[in-house]
Amino acid sequence: MTSAERPEENVMRQIRLEKITINIGAGEPGPKLDKSKKILEKISGRKVLITRTHKRTTFGLPQKKPIGVKVTLRGKAALDMLKKMLQVVDNRLKPSQFDANGNFSFGIDEYINIPGVRYDPDIGILGMDVCVTLARPGFRIKRRRMKPKKVGKGHRISKEEAIEWAKKEFSVETTEGEE
Repeated sequence: MTSAERPEENVMRQIRLEKITINIGAGEPGPKLDKSKKILEKISGRKVLITRTHKRTTFGLPQKKPIGVKVTLRGKAALDMLKKMLQVVDNRLKPSQFDANGNFSFGIDEYINIPGVRYDPDIGILGMDVCVTLARPGFRIKRRRMKPKKVGKGHRISKEEAIEWAKKEFSVETTEGEE
């Protein structure tokens, strides 16, 4: 039996939560962008980053115009936030929400569904996307400054491994047959 078949025995094969990114796309600068920024700061308690266009879009927005906001959480804050966000979707995810690299994402229709968050009449109703990035020890080699390398095929996280991790860590149910 190889080490790839016994992930529980090999420390380097353990999957962990690297980060969670919460994103709201406003589409244009203005009051909706300001409201999005306000609600993300309220939910996360962190500074929010404004996302900008990279090039002129087909909708006519010029380069470097603000179109959305996002916040990235790591460590214990990310675990706590992911537990809250999964409660909104009743701990159910479709297999199609997992990508080939083992990451997954899901949408939240209304921020008032998040436990502990109250409706603010100044903001109205806004939805958001939650993107979860998983990693294994050793994934740093693809982001390091000196001599970055690719992560080997056998060390990457597959879709099936990510689904099993989500089931084990957060009691997530996958709705089979709904691809």
